[in-house]
Amino acid sequence: MSDSYRFPAGFLWGAATSAYQIEGSPTADGAGRSIWHRFSHTPGKTWLDQTGDVACDHYRRYVQDVALMKELGLNAYRFSIAWGRVYPAGTGRVNRKGLDFYSRLVDELLRHDILPNATLYHWDLPEALDDRGGWLNPDIVGWFGDYAGTLFDTLGDRVKLWSTLNEPWVVTDGGYLHGGLAPGHANLFEAPIATHNLLRSHGSAVERFRASEAAKHGKIGIVVNLEPKQAASDSPEDVAATKRSDAYMNRQYLDPVFLGRYPAEMREIFGEAWPDWPAADMRLIRQPIDFLGINYYTRKVERFARDVLPLRTKPVPQPDAWTTQTAWEVNPAALTALLLRVKESYGDVPLYICENGAAFDDPPKAIGGKVEDPQRVEYFRRHLRAAHEAIRGGVDLRGYFAWSLLDNYEWSGGYSKRFGIVHVDYETQRRTIKSSGRYYASVIASNGEILSD
Repeated sequence: MSDSYRFPAGFLWGAATSAYQIEGSPTADGAGRSIWHRFSHTPGKTWLDQTGDVACDHYRRYVQDVALMKELGLNAYRFSIAWGRVYPAGTGRVNRKGLDFYSRLVDELLRHDILPNATLYHWDLPEALDDRGGWLNPDIVGWFGDYAGTLFDTLGDRVKLWSTLNEPWVVTDGGYLHGGLAPGHANLFEAPIATHNLLRSHGSAVERFRASEAAKHGKIGIVVNLEPKQAASDSPEDVAATKRSDAYMNRQYLDPVFLGRYPAEMREIFGEAWPDWPAADMRLIRQPIDFLGINYYTRKVERFARDVLPLRTKPVPQPDAWTTQTAWEVNPAALTALLLRVKESYGDVPLYICENGAAFDDPPKAIGGKVEDPQRVEYFRRHLRAAHEAIRGGVDLRGYFAWSLLDNYEWSGGYSKRFGIVHVDYETQRRTIKSSGRYYASVIASNGEILSD
């Protein structure tokens, strides 16, 4: 067998999830409600008014789920911690039972030789903090720092990879600018404030990490969703629109973390709603990190659209493109180009692909104990090859995490979309490894060699 797609020694082969999407039992054992609990229980906010109250019942079935990870051959697992399980009110009293759940999860992973990769924040802000302004309150930087410090002190001897935030762009764009995600605000002036406080909180957590014992055992970074942008034509309007779209979605978070400044286009996009930020804030945000996590799903071709505010651009669907159930274009070559661009723009920072996956029209029930998903098999084959092409190009890529381990609660989409490599029958909670999961297991077992077939 050819070894042309063999991945580097020590490469992390994982899968990813997030707390609210899989755990269920959101208020069990003293946990505090989150903004997603409130949002999903508000009629009309989610598909069929579905909530994460049960989800995949991972809170009670985590031992079974870790066994599935072992069966798949994963050597790493990316999960998020629910802030409200640890601090029911967001600050103040620590909920020991909530901390103990994550401690047991980490121990179970280590018993199976699976490296824990923990994310501090994946969108589920404690409801009590939202009542105090949430990401609009500058005090949240200290609240988040205290929360992070508690986790570093409790789990830092065993967790080797920490991420401060997952996809801050989604938190701001969906939660504060357009309102389709929790907490459901739609305010041009709020979005920049939420972005800035998210990034300040990231910097504060990195500072706490460096001062903790956890820094002796692990590494810390941030996870951003990146989407390559291409102009629909070479007209000045389309080119400028594409630069705005790239600045808004990609460089708005990378430039402050690595360069200590926001893209110039942000003021053009937000106008009078874009404030001047203190230099001390930018220094805090620019704390050195150990790695960057990248979530990649698609790319967009952009065209100038005067009435689509605030960006004045809109994506143009491409004829004959292969698309997923979420209407995202499948474009593995754009992943290679994206990884190379990050290296060129921000240096040789170690990278992890922390999410990559697709929703297809999977059946609600396993058939004969099997779930065949050939489109997802091909999706992974092409994207893993694309990831390897970036390694050949000199990118320091150290791991890949499929999204997602389990079919799960897809936020405002409820249970309408299935991304998992493991099928979940939501009525019985029975898990069935899909053919894509079996394929991914074979890639892992061969360290990529099977991708040559």
